[in-house]
Amino acid sequence: MSYISELRKYIGHKPIINIGATIIVTNDKNEILLNLRSDTNTWGIIGGGMELGESIEETAARELWEETGLKAERFELLDVLSGKELFFRYPNGDETYTVIVLYKAAGVSGEPHINDDESRCLKYFSLNALPQLESRAEYVINRIKDIL
Repeated sequence: MSYISELRKYIGHKPIINIGATIIVTNDKNEILLNLRSDTNTWGIIGGGMELGESIEETAARELWEETGLKAERFELLDVLSGKELFFRYPNGDETYTVIVLYKAAGVSGEPHINDDESRCLKYFSLNALPQLESRAEYVINRIKDIL
């Protein structure tokens, strides 16, 4: 059971601060890999919450593998994002203020495929033709469009 799931047993849906890694994966056309989330039915960026005892880089590697089946040689730190813009209410009522440690995956190997039940689809998109994004993904992409 994940740290957040365990914590939710005690606090219910009340807001928490959740620290996680978000990973930008691009292909040779500079398109960004997104996942169609099974909880919100919107597109998001690969990533997830840190587990107890993990470094944030280990979180990035684990989430990249769990959600896409991809591995990266290294993760390049792009930014750390936080604040009221990253508040999120999940469909089940859980509330969170997310602290995002944003990485770009480098030296990516493998072919993207779904490894868990958090995604319905994985697809690369041009920054000029993005689908409907989950609110945090939209915030992140708007913040980094110039550096991608």
